Amino acid sequence: MGRLTIYKDNYVDATAVSNIFIDEYMTDANDAQLKVYLYLIRMMNANLSTSVSDMADKFNHTEKDVIRALKYWEKKNLLSLEYDEAKNLAGIHLLDLSRPKNSEAKSLAPVVPLVAKPVSSYAEAGAENTPLSPDSYEKPSYTLDEVKAFKSNEETSQLLFIAEQYIGRTLTASEIKTIFFISDRLRFSVDLTDYLIQYCVGRGKKDFRYIEKVAVSWAQAGITTPKEAESYAYKYDRTVYNIMKALGKSNAPTNKEVDFITHWTKDYGFEMDVISTACERTVLATEKHRFEYADSILGSWYKAGVHHAADIEKADESYKKSRAVQAKAASGNNKFNQFKQNSYDFDALEKELLSN
Repeated sequence: MGRLTIYKDNYVDATAVSNIFIDEYMTDANDAQLKVYLYLIRMMNANLSTSVSDMADKFNHTEKDVIRALKYWEKKNLLSLEYDEAKNLAGIHLLDLSRPKNSEAKSLAPVVPLVAKPVSSYAEAGAENTPLSPDSYEKPSYTLDEVKAFKSNEETSQLLFIAEQYIGRTLTASEIKTIFFISDRLRFSVDLTDYLIQYCVGRGKKDFRYIEKVAVSWAQAGITTPKEAESYAYKYDRTVYNIMKALGKSNAPTNKEVDFITHWTKDYGFEMDVISTACERTVLATEKHRFEYADSILGSWYKAGVHHAADIEKADESYKKSRAVQAKAASGNNKFNQFKQNSYDFDALEKELLSN
């Protein structure tokens, strides 16, 4: 299909969105984050005030979802949040997207002072933006009243229930205090705490001392979202480094290389022995574009129904037969090649990759 020209009937009442936002920031943002940022632009252009509760009601999100979205954009340097002396959110400044990334941020204009509902939670009041002190990584001795208050929160109560489903039993008082510590001192959101427990249990680790250590390591690494945690954890997965080594790579994996490996292990579901074989053939064939080359081999094997190392030999035999049939057809001066070339023609693939 050809290119489409997009027309608009009304140019009067509109909100302009920066192309920089669309090109550089929109892809990685989730639904709540996009809605909150676009709504802020609209309210700023109209010189209207808003509040966390208004945004939560408008988009059917919780107030914590809105707070997390604001924190996300502040971390991306698209806005800055202002607090009063009581640490209540009082205003939002949208920052100039055209500034160089390393330059001092300049505000476009404030969203007219936020008609904010007082925020009682320390984490919600902007403490997430201040660096954690060394003491923050040590679990304090919480009082019984503090634990009761933590458990009485509706969102926390749901999190504790989910944690019990992962662990397979009722949590002890000590384990509840660990989750309290992760939420209170390490400032993990409910979503991130949920992912943390799921991540640890998925690796056969239900010991809360282990869960606490992982949480502290993520906090020290600046992890704030489940997506960041997944990327961080996978980069340091043993499987990743085994594959990097098999491809002759000694550097830390890049995001693109991690994406390739994730594709092979999760989307294709290949075990290490299959991937290792593809890596061996890749190393023997080329010194450049090894991830792309290995990806072509594994993609071909996936289409050929390879599941285990034993299936590779069958795929190779099928490939040889296909090549033989093609050669025979070509030698007969057949004007039309009736046989589609196998998708893992290593010679042709190498030439294509090396020419890039």
